[in-house]
Amino acid sequence: MARIKGGLNAKKKHNRVLKLAKGYRGARSKQYRIAKQSVMRALTSAYAGRKQKKRQYRQLWIARINAAARINGLSYSKFMYGLKLAGVEMNRKMLAEMAVNDAEGFASLAELAKSKVA
Repeated sequence: MARIKGGLNAKKKHNRVLKLAKGYRGARSKQYRIAKQSVMRALTSAYAGRKQKKRQYRQLWIARINAAARINGLSYSKFMYGLKLAGVEMNRKMLAEMAVNDAEGFASLAELAKSKVA
């Protein structure tokens, strides 16, 4: 029985990696061995970046809520605690959206939180 060489599968694997490395400078996009290292590192960074994006959005929402709460005479922590006591279950994304686009609605929430904390 004749031996089957792995040329086709190796070519497919190499092309898959080189396609991911498209746009990289120099040998990183041309040579398989170097491209493979760059792609592995890039995919690792992309995975980490997706986690960091979630952290950064939460940080942004909290900063916006804090700024709007301080305009209404509360700190962020007192505002959130007041909402918890009032039984308002609204996530930070929606609260930040209200703080930016619906100042009157946010002010009413702030008054509610203020009355519960005091």
